[in-house]
Amino acid sequence: MRVDAHHHLWRYDAGEYGWIDEPMRALRRDFIPADLEREMQAAGVDAAVAVQARQTMEETRWLLELAKESSAIRGVVGWAAIAADDFPAVVEELAQEPLLKGLRHVVQAEPAGFLDGVEFNRGIEAMRGTGLVYDVLVFAPQIEEATRFVDRHPEQQFVLDHLGKPSIAKDGFAVWAKDFRELALRENVVCKVSGMVTEADWEQWREEDLKRYFDVAVEAFGPSRLMVGSDWPVLMVACSYKKWWETVRSWTRQMSPHERELIEGGVAARIYRL
Repeated sequence: MRVDAHHHLWRYDAGEYGWIDEPMRALRRDFIPADLEREMQAAGVDAAVAVQARQTMEETRWLLELAKESSAIRGVVGWAAIAADDFPAVVEELAQEPLLKGLRHVVQAEPAGFLDGVEFNRGIEAMRGTGLVYDVLVFAPQIEEATRFVDRHPEQQFVLDHLGKPSIAKDGFAVWAKDFRELALRENVVCKVSGMVTEADWEQWREEDLKRYFDVAVEAFGPSRLMVGSDWPVLMVACSYKKWWETVRSWTRQMSPHERELIEGGVAARIYRL
């Protein structure tokens, strides 16, 4: 089973999606399951995991409803107020939703030290035993902070989104690789091969610009802790859905059939219990 471990859906509203700025104006429209399913079929992708794009419980519940209606969407990584006092009760309720596989907070938009906060860490501790994964969304300079964070929760399963968002366009390879490799030593972390083309030059990225980042990911995490995501529709500012999957397959073609199966679907199915 080939799995897209990371995509988004939305009903576009300018007030709710202010991050979709002028250079991303092509994304200023609705993206719903039917749109995704057409892309998946053309690219030979069998299943998908929808990930939050707004930090509201309303969106989390909306994504869960869409997943119930779409045979392609096998799971949801939603949002909840992890640092809130009532989060232990909220997560206990959310964990009863069979299609909810994890939670995420947009840490890349938070100030330095956010992941060191007492309240947020208390919330992550409340996730223990629920089976829910926590997706880590940070920029490369935040990976060191994320590593400290992960170390506080050795029994929690974490997924690093988008390889930790290295600045590919500005050749941020060296600094990223050092911290990335250190985080990869934590066995309770897996990594998504996703979000790469949008961190590169949107107009002029080349496959070889990205492959050295992929090679480090394979070296650091190994095929048994890597999964592919598209980051569709954000992906579309730099690449088509089908082209992204063709690019990944060109990288995995040299691997054994078992390693390819792990990266292209097996790890996602295991971690997110699809």
